[in-house]
This record gives sequence, structure tokens and C-alpha cells, in this order.
Amino acid sequence: MAVRAVLRVFARRQSTAATILPEQLEWRDARPYSEVPGPKPLPVVGNTWRFLPYIGNFRIEEVDRVSRELYHKYGPVVKLAGLLGRPDMVFLYDADEIERVFRNEELMPHRPSMPSLNYYKHVLRKDIFGQHAGVIAVHGKSWYSFRTKVQQAMLQPRIVKLYVKPIEDTAKAFTQRINKIRDEHLEVPEDFLNEIHKWSLESIARVALDIRLGCLDDDLPHDSDTQTLINAVTTFFEKVGVLELKFPFWKIFNTPTWCTYIKSLDTITRMTKKHIQQAQQSARTDSLLQRVLALEPGHPHIAHVLAIDMFLVGIDTTSTAVASILYQLSLHPDKQEQLYNEIQQVLPSQETPITSQHLEQMSYLKACIKETLRMYPVVIGNGRCMTRDTVIAGYQIPAGTHVVFQHYVISNLEQYFPEADKFLPERWLKHSCNHKPHPFVSLPFGYGRRMCLGRRFADLEIQIIIAKIVQMFKIQYKYKKLEYRIHPMYTPDGPLKFTFINRTS
Repeated sequence: MAVRAVLRVFARRQSTAATILPEQLEWRDARPYSEVPGPKPLPVVGNTWRFLPYIGNFRIEEVDRVSRELYHKYGPVVKLAGLLGRPDMVFLYDADEIERVFRNEELMPHRPSMPSLNYYKHVLRKDIFGQHAGVIAVHGKSWYSFRTKVQQAMLQPRIVKLYVKPIEDTAKAFTQRINKIRDEHLEVPEDFLNEIHKWSLESIARVALDIRLGCLDDDLPHDSDTQTLINAVTTFFEKVGVLELKFPFWKIFNTPTWCTYIKSLDTITRMTKKHIQQAQQSARTDSLLQRVLALEPGHPHIAHVLAIDMFLVGIDTTSTAVASILYQLSLHPDKQEQLYNEIQQVLPSQETPITSQHLEQMSYLKACIKETLRMYPVVIGNGRCMTRDTVIAGYQIPAGTHVVFQHYVISNLEQYFPEADKFLPERWLKHSCNHKPHPFVSLPFGYGRRMCLGRRFADLEIQIIIAKIVQMFKIQYKYKKLEYRIHPMYTPDGPLKFTFINRTS
């Protein structure tokens, strides 16, 4: 009898063990969340004090430095806990673990929340955005429904190729603008980044609405709609970092930063709606707006909100990438000449219209873009808000934690890119070297279901504008080398007074 009793107990234990799922076993065997290394929070103020002026050592515009220091001090996974009014953040510096998180994400993954923009869309201006509030700062079923309705128009390569000519037209207009604003030394003014912003805005308008805003016209007034919109977008990005990382006083009362932030968002929304109405009255059929309207005839609101999101996040990001690529090419004249030679082979004349086939042949152009965004990604990190308990890097990471993928740091590590501190576009060319880059180290447009919705258009705009500028000009920078800083994107910190020397046709 005793033997039978023992056998029954053993059988029950085996049956219980068989019902435990692999992820439950992994969770059980993982190290507890409390053991994740990182700076220790203080009583009451947690780690929020580190972002405060004068006493804190985490400056928002130097998050790149902070991120590097955290990695070197604590290793490939770092916890930043005790952020008043916000979830904990876990910084991840391991490409394999980043891949693992992306591969296992759910149907409706959450990016780290932007409470300030979420409040604007869903509470303060709910009358404008309603249930279909776009893809920025939106999650769950609302995000999934919206993205499903618009991604066919945004992500299909055959549709993107239709916009090569209007984007090239805008690029040509920009090269003409460069010709006009150069001084007697062939140098552009120190506010050249603002000129690139104008090009970016004009390009988005051509794609989204199929209209010309006149951003690159001569003597554009400082109070013009174009400059007002650019200023509003820049202000939005400047203030959102303060509101999201520092103590959220705006949730208690209307701080000056909050009021400026809301004013900028209202300006972006109002002016975008104005251009949307003009585009609809013109009855143009080649815009993304019209394509989405055709796909969702019963939901015109979706097309409108998509256009607002494109203007909101598409100006600074693309123009900063272009500024950074031009700067790197100016610092590396040998790479610039190699790119020029490739362009000359594919486009023997400056008057040769660019086609999608031409772009496919310019592998070194794409390599220069990739290498710049590896070393200096416009957005230095990506992330996910964990919707369920997850084991990451051997630790128990509870649901609700914000996991931030520190792409800027890891894409500049020797273990992932030999000679990581050197600008070597060749590393991205097939059969050029034995080292194959890890696919989850450098992700300038994100990855997976929440990958940047406008990435194909951004790629197209960047490739065409860089090709046209290098085809037309030799780019030089004759001043002290610039450091990169976050303000608001990750960009060279200083006036971009490039010298543009005409090339012969």
C-alpha cells in the first residue's frame, strides 16, 4: 500500500509539471526583478532627481552620454527605477535579447507611452481625433484598427515608387535653393538646418496631399505658414522630452512648458487641417490622402489624422537624417567621391530623371545612409512597454515596465561593428567584408508591427535628396568638428555652414 501511495504522489507531480508552460518555467528559473542592476533610487524622489537642474547628472540633451555611462557601469541590462509618475525603464544593450523581444511581441505591441501626447489626442482634443487617433501615442485596438486601414497605402513598394518624380522635383528645387542662398565663398548660412526642414515639409506635402506649399520660394516671410509650422514641430520635439522625462508637474497644473507644448500641437493640427481642406478642394488623385480616402470611403477622418501624424513626426526626423548624412560626407571626402562616382555611373547627366530602377542600382548611396544612421541614429533608442511578464536577459521583467533598446550605444560597440568609430559605408555592401552586421543592432526605423509607418517614403526622400546634392555639389565643412547632441533629434550641435562647390555636368 505504501508503495502505491508513493507512486500516486509521483504521478501527480509529473502531471502537474507537464501542465507548466515553458514560459512559466523560464520565469520561475529567472533572476528576480529586484536584482536587475542600475542606479539606486532615493527615498521619495526615486531616480527622478537625476533629471533635475543643478542637482541632477542626467541632462536630457545628453542622454547619449548617460546611456553609454550606464552601459559601461552596469552592463547589458540596466534598470532605472523610481521615476515619479512613470513606469520603470529597463535599458537593453544586447542585440540577441532585442531580437528576442521583437520576435515574441504580440499582435498589438505597446511602445513606451507618451502621456502628454496621449492626453492631447484622447482628452484635450478628443473632438478632433476621436476614436481613430492615428498611430503616434496610440495603442491597443484603436492603434491596430487605424494601422490596418492605412498600411496598404503607406507600405506597399509599388505605391511608394509612384512618388519618385514629385520627390525628385522637390529635391531639384532644394538644390536651386542652395545655389541662391550661398555667399561669395559658396557657403550656406548657419541656419541651413532650417532650410532642410523646409525641404522636408515640402516633400511631405507633395506625398501626403499632392500640393506645393512653396516652402523653398525666395524671401519666405518669417511669419509664413511654412515657417510657423516648422517652428511648431521643432517646439513639439523640444518640449516633449522635458514633459516625458522630468517630473510631470503638467499633470497637476498648467506649467509654462505644457502651455507652449499644447500651443505647438494646436498649431500643427490647425495648419495641417487647413492644407488638407485645400487638397480636398483641388480634387487631386495622386496624394496619399486620396488613396486612403478611396480605401476607406466611409471614414474620411482616418485620412485626415494620418496626414496630421505625417506632418507631426515626418519633418524633423527626415531633415535631421539628411543634415547628418551631409555632415558625414563632408568629413569624409574620399567616401563622398566614391558616392559621386557611383551616381555618375547610374545617372551620367544631371538632367537624367531618377527612376526607382536607378535607386536600386545605387548600393553605395544606401550604404552611406545606413552607416550614418548606425553611428548617429536620429532617434537613439526604441522600445516596448511590456504587456505581460517577460524574461529578458535572464531577469524577470514585470508587465508595465518600459524596455528601451539602446541602439545608439550598441551600434557603436566593437563587438557588433569592428572599427565602430570609423565611418565605413563599405561594411554594408554585400561581399565587401567577412563581417555581417547583426540585423537587430541598428534599427533607425524600428522593427515589427510598430515599425515606422512612413519608413519607405522617408527612405525614398533621403536617397533622392542625397543623390541630387552629391551629383550637383562637392560638400565641404571648414570649421571645428561638431559634437552630436539631442536637440530635439540627435544632430550635429552647431551651425551647418557647408560649402557647396558646383560640379560640372
